[in-house]
Amino acid sequence: MGLLFAKLWSLFGSQEHKVIIVGLDNAGKTTILYQFLMNEVVHTSPTIGSNVEEIVVKNTHFLMWDIGGQESLRSSWNTYYSNTEFIILVVDSIDRERLSITKEELYRMLAHEDLRKAAVLIFANKQDMKGCMTAAEISTYLTLSSIKDHPWHIQSCCALTGEGLCQGLEWMTSRIGVR
Repeated sequence: MGLLFAKLWSLFGSQEHKVIIVGLDNAGKTTILYQFLMNEVVHTSPTIGSNVEEIVVKNTHFLMWDIGGQESLRSSWNTYYSNTEFIILVVDSIDRERLSITKEELYRMLAHEDLRKAAVLIFANKQDMKGCMTAAEISTYLTLSSIKDHPWHIQSCCALTGEGLCQGLEWMTSRIGVR
């Protein structure tokens, strides 16, 4: 009886989809999370550990884990990987000096067994800033075209205004049930 109920619930109930939001410190991860949640800018301080919020998009429930990006915290990211369906990688489009670190972290994550089925959304954040890299430049630098075993999408955005964030969420909802 319990199994039957669980199957019916999965058909008619709302399933939660686990999302981890990662990126280097100061990329805009927490600002994006709270823009999703409240549609407004919330003044934040560096995340120590994680923030978790449920975001509902068109009856799709995403449990979003915003994980601190300071160097000392990155080694613990893998403790959040279990059952993750989506990775949102937030890139600071101004921070050219640390893009190589972002690339290393991305490929380290993609090699992890617990993320083998995860789809990847890259937000090229801070597109409102003068001199920022475009999404195409970031894509080239991160060699995203070489990623064949994970669906991925790169989206220009501005966490402060919310521009581009809905398009990223729409891509995620379109991926549900595809894999």
